[in-house]
Amino acid sequence: FSSRATVPLISGYPVVYQLTTKMETIGNERRVTFGKKNVNKINKTILLVGETGAGKSTLINALLNYTMGVKWEDEVWFQIVEEKKDKKQTESQTSDVMVYEIFGFEDETLPYSLTIIDTPGYGNTRETKQDDIISQRLLDLFRSEDGVHEVHAVGLVMKATDNRLTNRLRYIFDSMMSLFGKDLEKNIVALITNSNGRKPTIPLKAIEETNIKCAKDENNKSVYFLFDNCQHEDRTEEAEHLEHANKLTMTGIREFTAFLEEVAPRKVILTSDVLKERIRLKASIQNLQERVKLTELKQTEIKQTQEVLKKHEEEKFIVEIDEAYKVKEPINGGMWLIFFYNGAVCCTVCEETCHYPGCNVAWYPSHCEVIKNGRCTVCTNKCLVSTHVKEKWRYVVKTRKVKKTIEEMTKKYETNKTENQKKSSLLKNLENEMNKLTAEKSRFLDESYQHVVRLVQIALKADSASTIVHLDFLIEKMEEKGDTEKVQKLEEMRSREAGAAYLKAFFPKSVLTFGTINYMVRMKAVLVVVFTHINT
Repeated sequence: FSSRATVPLISGYPVVYQLTTKMETIGNERRVTFGKKNVNKINKTILLVGETGAGKSTLINALLNYTMGVKWEDEVWFQIVEEKKDKKQTESQTSDVMVYEIFGFEDETLPYSLTIIDTPGYGNTRETKQDDIISQRLLDLFRSEDGVHEVHAVGLVMKATDNRLTNRLRYIFDSMMSLFGKDLEKNIVALITNSNGRKPTIPLKAIEETNIKCAKDENNKSVYFLFDNCQHEDRTEEAEHLEHANKLTMTGIREFTAFLEEVAPRKVILTSDVLKERIRLKASIQNLQERVKLTELKQTEIKQTQEVLKKHEEEKFIVEIDEAYKVKEPINGGMWLIFFYNGAVCCTVCEETCHYPGCNVAWYPSHCEVIKNGRCTVCTNKCLVSTHVKEKWRYVVKTRKVKKTIEEMTKKYETNKTENQKKSSLLKNLENEMNKLTAEKSRFLDESYQHVVRLVQIALKADSASTIVHLDFLIEKMEEKGDTEKVQKLEEMRSREAGAAYLKAFFPKSVLTFGTINYMVRMKAVLVVVFTHINT
């Protein structure tokens, strides 16, 4: 074995080696490869997701050693992921999403090679722009010709030693499950670390209570595998205990790899759709808020005018009203970390902000997630991408006090009217304009509601915390509209808040603004984006 490794990291019992691997960085793509790929051999892909400190890195090393055929009595241990012990528990032990490829050991213990996608620790509070870097690198990886296009198993890595089901853990599970399309259900399993071999009561309770849809056994129980990865620890003392832990891990790996042999791979195209729909939902409601605000301000302007007209009929009488208008407001943006561009995607025809905040990676509107088939999915007229810009400003709606005569108001609302229409009173024109605005507002609300419906159709968990935080505004406006059926459906989703308690605890009520919502959603962007651009 040692001929394939570097100088030992630890010269002890066992001897720990850091493997010599091939590190590729092509553009923004990064992957670590050990061995040489044989295109005639079968490859299985595993995605690992879990909380910071759950043991993903150690589990990857255990899978590596099992694949290589390393046995306890060999008294060696190999690492493809270096174990880092000097970081705080609140930080991820991996600073980036990595793809590990293990080739050349087919038929040693497994009839296939392994590709393992390792995500950073989930649910921590580090700088959120790091998530955007990871998103961009995954985009490049999954678009590449030799990228990852199918997944055999999604492993939810959890510690058996967690003695209670915290709101934070509920939130993490809820968020993880909101990523996947319904066709991935049979590929999702629990990988339980720090196990003593007993049934993992707390993790299984978490799976049940958060309604995680995953693979089931013949008794309709969630499929799980147990591990206690201590093989790299010094065996001078407690050798018997460590050997027992090794046997437990080997049993878990044998059972897990047997599952990999039986399960059918998923192309996860539907999962890509889930994320795109979620991004569009967020952008749509953000845009909707501005549109509704503008509509309501225009309605206020009309009401003010109507009230004055009922009291005064002289054409020269001056009316003071609150007039709505749009301006371009500067935002903090521009290039960052060489590869990325933070800004707002705006439509210059509709004069609307289509994606902000959250558009931190794409350099051009055509690369933004809200653009589909050359058109925007967010702005009022669904305009061509060519009418959009990505700049360091956004459109905002403001009001100003203006003074106008009744004659000027008449001209404003008779613009583009036919001669017959011009004969109508100004009050009638104002009433017609009010009805038009009400219809537009209703259409805007229905449009966003359809995004929610689409999520329900395709996602394993459409009512995730990240979706729920967008529903309050939609419910409020649907209630004003009087659409009780849609309000009921939206409230049913909101009532299933598996992660809401964590969000409320983590963010004080005073800061739960729409801007903060974007921050909360981006906290889970590392996991969400894993399947965003597969097969697109």
